[in-house]
Amino acid sequence: MAQGAAKLEEVDPIWSRIRTEAEEITRREPLMASLVHSGVLYHKTLQSVLSYRLAQKLASEEMSELILREIMDEAYVVEPSLVGAARADMLAVFERDPACHRLIQPLLFFKGYQALQAYRLSHYLYERDRKDLAYFIQMRNSETFGVDIHPAARMGQGIMIDHAHSIVIGETAVVGDNVSMLHSVTLGGTGKEDHDRHPKIGDGVLIGAGAAVLGNIKVGNCSRIASGSVVLSEVPPCKTVAGVPARIVGEAGCSEPSKSMDQLLKDELPTI
Repeated sequence: MAQGAAKLEEVDPIWSRIRTEAEEITRREPLMASLVHSGVLYHKTLQSVLSYRLAQKLASEEMSELILREIMDEAYVVEPSLVGAARADMLAVFERDPACHRLIQPLLFFKGYQALQAYRLSHYLYERDRKDLAYFIQMRNSETFGVDIHPAARMGQGIMIDHAHSIVIGETAVVGDNVSMLHSVTLGGTGKEDHDRHPKIGDGVLIGAGAAVLGNIKVGNCSRIASGSVVLSEVPPCKTVAGVPARIVGEAGCSEPSKSMDQLLKDELPTI
């Protein structure tokens, strides 16, 4: 079994490419050689790199890097789907973000990707009734990356959070697979109500910068929410909504808005 796992790692194309890119960095920029060796090349698996990198970022005087890394190492062993989600998220960033030219970039430099993996750890802990530790990770995620995702929220795979400044996702929010969102997005409630009070975002949705989706409403699969919009009512699948409050202004324009990342409204808004 151990030999089989070792062979799998040897032929893992994503991990092999990350290592190749890491070696290229050490050749091009010797001043980063120590960081890249300790952060990537020293490790044998992607999950080892993730736990090392996240523990570095989230550690504080209140919780040491060593303790956090032990928690993360255990999580990746107990719940291998965390690693699968991390891979899907990495490919999403690589394929959709024009500023991302290498797989190693999200791992080392992109706080949206790193914050999403920190959330996944907090959710893992929350689901196992280790809620205070989950809340601690949420707090450090917010303090470190400016991304505040409640550990009870449910997030799919293949998610890209671009720029990742001032992201807020509430406790009962659900985000589907292959969603893209830009900075300053809020998936929030509308008041002090308890229980199920946050948005349900379908698969393949694109959420523009500064958009707020508020309340227990559904946003249909493959829809687009324009930047700066305030969405207070249900959005049908494959539609574009814009405005305050948001209204339907046209079709989504393609089958997968989250992958095309096309945020232009073109001629969908009526001429005034």
